[in-house]
Order: sequence, then C-alpha cells, then structure tokens
Amino acid sequence: MLDILSLGRRPGSMTTATRTVPAASRIGLDMIAVPVGGDVELDLRLESVSEGVLVTGTVRAATEGECSRCLEPFGGELDLYLTELFAYPNSTTEATTEEDEIYRIVDDLIDLEPVIVNAAGLALPLQPLCSEDCQGLCPECGVRLAIAESGHGHEILDPRWAALAGKFDAEDASSQPSKSRVNTEAEEK
Repeated sequence: MLDILSLGRRPGSMTTATRTVPAASRIGLDMIAVPVGGDVELDLRLESVSEGVLVTGTVRAATEGECSRCLEPFGGELDLYLTELFAYPNSTTEATTEEDEIYRIVDDLIDLEPVIVNAAGLALPLQPLCSEDCQGLCPECGVRLAIAESGHGHEILDPRWAALAGKFDAEDASSQPSKSRVNTEAEEK
C-alpha cells in the first residue's frame, strides 16, 4: 500500500517511492513464483494526473521454481516494468469504467499487490526451465538425462507387437540355414 496523501491532486505533482517489502502472498504461477516473505524491490514514480495517479517504475524480486522438464528446483529473477493508472474516487474515469477495468484509490491509498500479481502472471513462463538446453527426464526410468551415463537408453517393444516379434525371433533361429540356401539359389540364377 502506498499513501498518496502527500502527493496531492494537482496534475503534474510527482513523487518517487523506493522500497523493499516482503511478499504478503505467493506471487506467480504454479511452477515458478516469488515465495511468501520474499523481498520485493519497488522503484516507482507516482504522478498526479487529472483523473488519478499514474504509477510507473520497476518491480524486482527473486523467484523460486521447478523446471518443467527435469523437475529440479531453481532460482531466478522477476523484473517487471509497471505503468498503471489508479482512478480518484468520484472521477470521470471511475464513473465510466467497470469495477475490474481500472484500479482505484481508496482512502488515499494505492494497493499495488493486484497490479504486481497480474503483471507477474503475464511475465513468468508457463513452463519454466532450469536452462534452455535442459534435456529433461528419461521417459522410461525417470533419471535426469543431464546426469545419466552417455548413451542412456532402453529397448522398447510395443506390447501390441510382442507376440509377433516372438514368432519372428523363433523363425529366425530355425530358418538360418534356409536363408543361406535361398541366397545361394538366387546367386546361381
């Protein structure tokens, strides 16, 4: 919450706010977010305009997440640039907009939390990665491919073809001599 009482309502009035505040709630998405209690650095400019207060500036915070490929925890940085108008009570902007279309000033206070939560939701990746070249997990055994031995793999046989493959393996063993006879006959022609 930012108190704007000292800013006044005269258009053109301007003040800055530089603060570090703890995150009151988790800010972000399911797989990556600013944790509860994490430091959120605000470097803002508040400017009085005819219909409200224009807030611009940067928001920075450390994030904690889980890689969507290998499921390993990793840390990152959230860096947002905000530009948001907060409407004065009884202003034309407040009267002509829906409740959820614009943020409002209540009792000379600006609540930045919903603005930061919405901006973070748009800025953070839906599928975060620990690194761009993360190989993920082996689909068969679940080992992280980054730490798996070179040439890690599994022989996979589709269960629908297993009986047929078994039949061909049995025929291959019994027909080895006949294959060589067929090849010999073909060479003679």
